[in-house]
Amino acid sequence: MKIINLTRDTNIYTSNVYLITGTWNTLLDVNTLIDVGRDPSIIEKIHNCSTGVGKQKVEQVILTHSHYDHTEMLPEIIKEFNAKPFAYSPYLEGVSVLINGEKVKAGDGTLEIIHVPYHSSDSICLYSEEERVLFAGDSPLIIKTSQGCYGKAFTAVLERLVKKKIDTIYFGHGSSYTGDCNKMLARSLRYAKKSQKNLLRRKPT
Repeated sequence: MKIINLTRDTNIYTSNVYLITGTWNTLLDVNTLIDVGRDPSIIEKIHNCSTGVGKQKVEQVILTHSHYDHTEMLPEIIKEFNAKPFAYSPYLEGVSVLINGEKVKAGDGTLEIIHVPYHSSDSICLYSEEERVLFAGDSPLIIKTSQGCYGKAFTAVLERLVKKKIDTIYFGHGSSYTGDCNKMLARSLRYAKKSQKNLLRRKPT
């Protein structure tokens, strides 16, 4: 699996847009975009990428959630590449709905869909067991304080993630995380659980 951040050097406000291709660009690989952002320059960048002979440059799009900075270019991407769009949200017109826990082929690997109800109701993470990478979208996985407000559904996701082997986390904004991901997620889980206890203490009796 090859992963290219198409918006790394952008000058406008947009999410990161990741192009996933197969390691050897075979006909069986599924060229995939994770989010589409709002920078029109990604279309030219995609055309300049090596994505395999006799294949669509982009065959599918997976949206981590429906906020505009992650989705604005979707009509142009569909028109230019005839790509099939997927999202967890059932409210996006023309988009196939993903199911929590299902696996989708991307490049020459697979991505597990993980619903993360926090940043938005339709937010997902995408996990590749083969590559040991996680696409996090805007889910707040790096938690450094117990002063936040994290519900049980969110901490349940963190409990699920800390059990997976993760070497790199690709976020919807900013740089990827390449430290000890599992240690970081375990720390985030501790803070999230502590924040729940703090909320219970502050509730009036």
